[in-house]
Order: sequence, then structure tokens, then C-alpha cells
Amino acid sequence: MSEPRNFDASILDKLGALEDKFAAMGQDLSAYLDGLLYADYLTYWDYIHLDTLLSLQNPKTPIPDEEIFIMYHQITELYFKLSLHEFQQLADEPPTTAAALLKRVRRINRYFEALTQSFEVMVDGMDQEQFLKFRMSLLPASGFQSAQYRMIEIRSTSFDRLLHADHREAAAGHSADDLIELFNHIYWKAGAVELATGNKTLTLKQFEKKYGRQLLDLAHACYGNNVRTMWQRLPASEQTDELREQLRWLDVNVNINWPLSHYKSAVRYLQKNPEDIAATGGTNWQKYLPPRFQKRIFYPELWSETELNEWGKGWVKREVFGLD
Repeated sequence: MSEPRNFDASILDKLGALEDKFAAMGQDLSAYLDGLLYADYLTYWDYIHLDTLLSLQNPKTPIPDEEIFIMYHQITELYFKLSLHEFQQLADEPPTTAAALLKRVRRINRYFEALTQSFEVMVDGMDQEQFLKFRMSLLPASGFQSAQYRMIEIRSTSFDRLLHADHREAAAGHSADDLIELFNHIYWKAGAVELATGNKTLTLKQFEKKYGRQLLDLAHACYGNNVRTMWQRLPASEQTDELREQLRWLDVNVNINWPLSHYKSAVRYLQKNPEDIAATGGTNWQKYLPPRFQKRIFYPELWSETELNEWGKGWVKREVFGLD
């Protein structure tokens, strides 16, 4: 028989607290302690499911650099999930102060900044000849089909700001009952139609079939509970310059820097002259990606008229074409 032990008072306090916790659930603390006694130690690789994670790259061709393409897109989706984690916390507990909203928006900006800065992995990190070989084996799959990115857009602003430019002004005062009709005019649907006929591509049809209902449900859930309405509901004293600046950066990060990183990659790999870039899968992405065409802006009230008119142009000249 083992000798009795004199436990530190803090240990006994914790045991008492645990006993109270499990008793409140009708559970026996002793049984849980037995489980803890025989449980193995946690390891890093088990905790993050490392072996599973490293097994999720399954190229469709034998071309080596396809693995880079797959892994970077997986990394992208994880950053999107991090962003949505912040948006969900805002939705669960809508902020009443600048500090509460600022905390989450700053985190989302950091995630997008990390993505944008790392996109050189795609722009310069793959062999061009290899990319041009394996890319056509991936059709009709496309980054266009990232539902998490669409969720970030819906959570960021009022739904009228996500419509094709021709429909935004008329929908500015829309109600929740209008969302089903407005969903037909969301901007990204125009980015996946055939150039010759205007018909939906298979890329778009697949995406709508899998995610259309889910995205529409999210639009309803975010009506009156998106970051734009959260900002607008704050008292004037809480609409601080610091928060205003972070919201402007969120606009830039999601609506300029991220899509134009893709555009820069397309120019790098497909053609030097953007006017001659062949549309992948027959889509008109040349007019879908550049912000100067879409002018997709989450928070127009935070920008001057000149800034709105020049939306995205400076980035294109500097980053894509190397012009001052």
C-alpha cells in the first residue's frame, strides 16, 4: 500500500473544483481521473494531425510544381478560415465599442497581408513551363470556387455592395426580403460566363450547386449584422480614426491587394500583355479580377470621391506593369 501524500492546498482546491464541475453534470470525477491516469501524452503531430495534413496533396499530373500550386491554395483556405473565425466572433457578440471591432478587423487584416505578401510563392515560385502544362488538367476547377472568400465578402459589408455595379445604387436600401432576387446580381456571377455566349460556365454551375443555398442563407444571417452595419451602429464617439483606417485597409486588402495578386500571377504565367490573355475555361476573368473594373468597395463612406474614382489603378500600374 502506498503511503498517504500531503497535497498542496492549491491541488486540493483544484480537485474540489473539478468534483463540483463533474457533479453538476451527474458525472463521477474518479472515472475521469482514471481516464487521465491511463491516457498517453499528447504529441505535436497528433494535436495538429500532421500526418493527415501532409497527405492532402494529391496532384492530378506527374508535373512536380503542381504540388506547390496545391499547397499554396490549401494555405490560402486556412487563412480564410482564420478570418471567418474572427467574423463569427463579431457576429456572435456584435461590438458596441471601437476597441471590440478594431481587435477583430486588425486580425483579419494581418491574415490578408500575410497572404498577399506570400503570393510571390505563386508568382515566382513555380516553373512557368510546368504551370502551363498542368493548369489545363485542372479544369473546370478554379480559385473562383472558393466559398470561404465569398463568405468573407458577405460578412464584411451590406449585400448591395457585392452586386454588379449596375444594380448597386438601386439596391442601397434593400430589405432582407430582397436578398433572393439580389443574389442573382451578385458581382462574381458575371466573372464565370462564357465570353462568346454569356452562358454560365461549368465552373459557375458547380459552384452554385454546392454553395448557392449556403451563401444565400449567410446573406440573410448577415443582414444588419455585417461589419459595415456594425460600424454604422457605433456611437459617433466610437467611430474613431484608428478604426476607420483599419476598415479602409480591410477594403484594400480584400478588394484590391488580394485579387490583384492573382491578376499579377496570371500576367506572369499566361501573357505579358493583359489585353491578349486567353481566358481560362472560356471565362471573362480579365474583367472580373481587376478592381478598376469591378470597383467593389465595402465601405464607400470611408473614401473620398477621388479615391473611389481611382480605385485599384495605382496598384495595377505599379505591381503588374512596373510603372510609377
